[in-house]
Formats: sequence, structure tokens, C-alpha cells
Amino acid sequence: MIHVENVKDKVFIITGGATGIGKATALKLALAGAKVVINYRSSEKEAEILQKRIQTLGGKAILSKADVASQSDVRKMIQQTVHAFGHIDGLINNASITSQIAMNDLQKASGEIWDSLYKTNVKGMFHCVQETVSYMKKGGSIVNIGSVAGVTGIGSSIPYAATKAAIHTMTKSLAVTLAPHIRVNCIAPGAVDTPWWTGYEEKMYELAGHLPLQRISSPEEIADSILFMLTQPSITGQVVTIDNGQTLT
Repeated sequence: MIHVENVKDKVFIITGGATGIGKATALKLALAGAKVVINYRSSEKEAEILQKRIQTLGGKAILSKADVASQSDVRKMIQQTVHAFGHIDGLINNASITSQIAMNDLQKASGEIWDSLYKTNVKGMFHCVQETVSYMKKGGSIVNIGSVAGVTGIGSSIPYAATKAAIHTMTKSLAVTLAPHIRVNCIAPGAVDTPWWTGYEEKMYELAGHLPLQRISSPEEIADSILFMLTQPSITGQVVTIDNGQTLT
């Protein structure tokens, strides 16, 4: 159970925070009394709508446009956060990309696609951690968003699955490096009903396979798990798979 006092008045950055899992997480944190920084790269309209919704509900949110693949962009985002709120209590590393063109054709997984995905999904997350930790108070918490693809090797593309596996390992390395003052964990969702899969819904269900629970997760369910990881002081270095039983089959 998440108690309001665990996040009230604390400052959280959510990368890729305008849609999907990021949006659901930003809403839950803000409604629990946290101050949230909604990062986005291209979803400006969605970010503005989310900010207005949070403010209408009495929450506090600022927007920060930044491409996490750019370390200078990330540095500016962190500086903007500190200027607005003075410090950072938590980071949700949610921003990620894939390449639909490389889903089924091995030959289309070009060097450019590999570089693009690694630059955002792996190096981008590392940049966010690297630039954040010096402003994080003792007791800070980081949650990286991996994927069941990083566990099974089956995902939207081979480069995507490889980046998510790298995130899982990086989470463990960071947890050791940043202990005892900062905890680092990872959520590895299976199929989630988000705009990511718009136009590729059949592929989403195909990749999910025959799920024992016969359902697809919602962004709100994954957000609940993120909040749990953010607020549990005895958990670090863990990769928690939330996949409706996908990895059991």
C-alpha cells in the first residue's frame, strides 16, 4: 500500500511522462501530493493537457522538453527541476523508443536503428541518473522501465530487446554503486495497453502470447508498481517482471 506521506511534497522527474505509463505515474504521484516534472520530447500537446489536468486537481507539475539521448538536454532538464523545486527525490526513467520497421525483418535492423535505440534507451537512462544523483537527497529512489523483452528476448525488435536487457543489468550495477543513499530498481512490463501499440494491436497480442491471466496490463497498474518501488526502503537492485504470467509459458 502506498501512503500519501511517502511522496507528499517530494520531487519526481518522469521521463517520457506525457503519455502511457509515464502519464499514469505522473497523475498518481501528483494526486498523492508530489511535485512532478513531466518530461517529453515530441508530445508537447499531451504534456500540456496533462499539466493542466494535474493543476486543476490541485497538484503541482512543470513541463520539461528534453531528448534524453542528448546529455546537454538532460542537464538542462535537471537544472530546470532544481531551479523550480530545489532538489530531486526520485527519478522514473520511462522514456524509450523502438523501431517498428525492424520488427520482423532481420535485415532491416540497421546500424542506425541499433545506435538510435541504444542512445535513447540505454545511454539516455544513464545520462538521467548521472545528472540527477548529485541533487538527490539521502533516501532518493530511481525506477528504470525495462521490458519483458529484456527477459525473454522476444519483443518489438531484436535491438529493442537488447536495450531492455542492458537496462536490467545497468539497474543492478547502479544499485550497488549508489547504495546506501539511493535505491535503484527496475519494472519490466509485459504487454501494456498504451499509445505505443497504436496501429500494431495485433502484434501486441501476438507478442504477448497465451497469457495465463488472459489480459493485458493497463498503464495505471504499472504506475502502481512504480510507486511501490519508489517508496519501499528495503528494495534495491531488483528487476520486477509484470507480465500477466507471460514468462510462465
